[in-house]
Amino acid sequence: TSRYGPSNNPVTTIRKGIEDYASLHHINTSYTKGVDVIDEGWPETEIIPVEPTEKEKSEISKTISMAEKSDVIIAIMGESEKEVGESRSRSSLNLPGKQTYFLQQLYKTGKPIVLVLVNGRPLTINWENKYLSAILETWFMGPQSGKIVAETLFGENNPGGKLPISFPKSIGQLEMNFPTKPAAQAGQPGTGPNGSGSSRVTGFLYPFGYGLSYTNFEFTDFSLSSKKIKAGNELHVKLKVTNTGKVKGDEVVQLYLSDLVSSVTTYEMDLRGFERVTLEPGEAKEVQFTLNKEHMQLLNDKMEWVVEPGEFRVSVGNSSENIKYKEIFEVED
Repeated sequence: TSRYGPSNNPVTTIRKGIEDYASLHHINTSYTKGVDVIDEGWPETEIIPVEPTEKEKSEISKTISMAEKSDVIIAIMGESEKEVGESRSRSSLNLPGKQTYFLQQLYKTGKPIVLVLVNGRPLTINWENKYLSAILETWFMGPQSGKIVAETLFGENNPGGKLPISFPKSIGQLEMNFPTKPAAQAGQPGTGPNGSGSSRVTGFLYPFGYGLSYTNFEFTDFSLSSKKIKAGNELHVKLKVTNTGKVKGDEVVQLYLSDLVSSVTTYEMDLRGFERVTLEPGEAKEVQFTLNKEHMQLLNDKMEWVVEPGEFRVSVGNSSENIKYKEIFEVED
């Protein structure tokens, strides 16, 4: 239920989804609350951290005792509709409240931790990304999604989603969006005549198009239909995708286009095509893309949509940063 309208659909929470799946497959589970989404004094605690209260210490201690007797810890954390939404900006993009502190205490047990994220915006989960065994991004889910989360955690469902946005490492990088203009998120030179060392963190935590799977994929046999085309003509791109892992899975092949020299500033690269393919272990499929004049045109200084002659670069990969192939072609008058 939300303020945009009630819903009378039956609800399966993540906890219930896990407990139901585990019971069906004779897996023992135990549950304790841990910490609240936010802590006392929030949102000021985003900028002035405070020590855990006695109640929080008690809950954390109880959870630690339970975790020490477990094989795997599944930590369900993130935000609720009270922390994210229209007109609900935050001063930090870390996990709110004592959540990261709580995870750090769980990490000391030495047990593998799977973080299930429930959130409505990108979060700067740098510590979690570096130290936790796995992270499952679920966003704000539908009423029966708890069942799907459980099936995914236990390997029955192989996730194949890719991020439609980018995750920054710090709020100091905002706005950090994709696509980006040239040098919009550049760092300073560390060496050379203008170098003065490195003094800040740069780059995406997770780039646009990023997403992992329980299997692996290989891209081969990449080719363009031509290295030169006339302005307004089509260009065809093809490649082969192979599932090199041991389980069935989905891969999202992404094609990006860059206009290398233009009369006006353009983005470093634009997503111009994507194809989701489902492959059995060892299976391969050919993926084809067609680039037309709408993909290559720009709005010039006369406010006209035109395809300018010059060099363009095609990039193909499974995220905007993990590019497997690059090839340049020329557009002629």
